Amino acid sequence: MRYAVLGTGEVGRTLGGKLVELGHEVSLGSRTKDNAAALAWAADAGPGASHGTFAEAAAFGEVIVNAVGGRVALPALEAAGAEHLDGKIVVDVSNPMAFEDGQLRLSPVESDSMGEQIQRAFPRALVVKTLNTVNNQVMVDPARVPGEHQIFVCGDDQDAKSQVTALLGEFGWPPHRVLDLGGIQAARSLEMVLPLWLSLFQQIGHGDFNLEVRRAR
Repeated sequence: MRYAVLGTGEVGRTLGGKLVELGHEVSLGSRTKDNAAALAWAADAGPGASHGTFAEAAAFGEVIVNAVGGRVALPALEAAGAEHLDGKIVVDVSNPMAFEDGQLRLSPVESDSMGEQIQRAFPRALVVKTLNTVNNQVMVDPARVPGEHQIFVCGDDQDAKSQVTALLGEFGWPPHRVLDLGGIQAARSLEMVLPLWLSLFQQIGHGDFNLEVRRAR
């Protein structure tokens, strides 16, 4: 499978590296073709790894992974080009966060979400929200955290969610630990997990943790 991973930060490089390790072809997309982080990543990741602009990566990928920050996701996807997103799965792992005056702020929040905004902006894309509730290392290696903790998906297209669930399986998330929350509107609740995640991070001191949902029998 050919993947476009948009974003050269830790999340994008980690996801891209894992996909290459799994045998996929990956183009890491950035604003400029000569992005230093993308050049270094492609050199280190080995065969199957390449880099380019957002548009070049999106044209290459059969599946698009949005790994840029939530506040800049729409401009990045616009730069990628709607024609390169049409009919493709867009896996949105972003969180619309920023620190303002020392305080965490989410925007949008409560009555909207980044996942929904992406779906509205690109109505022919198949947007699936997932992985934004754990840190980048746990995304691709859930065994870092013991137990039957879960990851969540939401999106309006059931087949797209099934394909993303299969991808999560490649990362080490078995199907019974992938909880489908329904349509893309559920991205609101997933994105609002971030303040809780940061509070837990401050108490625990590292990011190797996750939430486990236990059902009454």
